[in-house]
Amino acid sequence: MVTKQFKGSPEDADLTRADSLGREIFSDVANKWALLIIECLGDRTLRFSALRDEIQGISHKMLTQNLRMLERYGLVVRTVHPTVPPRVEYNLTEPGRALRVTIDGLCDWTHRYIGQIEEARRRFDA
Repeated sequence: MVTKQFKGSPEDADLTRADSLGREIFSDVANKWALLIIECLGDRTLRFSALRDEIQGISHKMLTQNLRMLERYGLVVRTVHPTVPPRVEYNLTEPGRALRVTIDGLCDWTHRYIGQIEEARRRFDA
C-alpha cells in the first residue's frame, strides 16, 4: 500500500486545472531534458561535466537550468565539496528515484513500440 503524502487541496493536484500546482510540477518535470537527467543519474552520483557528456545535445545552459529546477522540486541533491576548484556532484533523492521508476517504464515502452511508432509515422507522412 502506498501512503499519500499530499497535504494540499485536491484542486492543487488536479492536472486538468490550468492553475494547479500539480500541472506546474508536471509541466516542469515532464520535459525531455529533465527526464534524461533523471534517467542518466539513476543510482549514481555524477559531476556536471559527466552528466553533460552522457546527454548528447544538451547545452551547458539547459543542463544548469534543469538541474536547478530538479533541485528546487527536491528530486536532485547538489553537493558542493570545498576543494579548489569546487567539486560539485549531483544525485537523485528518494522522490527522484521513485520518478525514475516511471521514466524507466517510459523507456521500456519506447523500446518495445519504436518499430510500430516509426511505421505509423511513415504511413501518416506518406
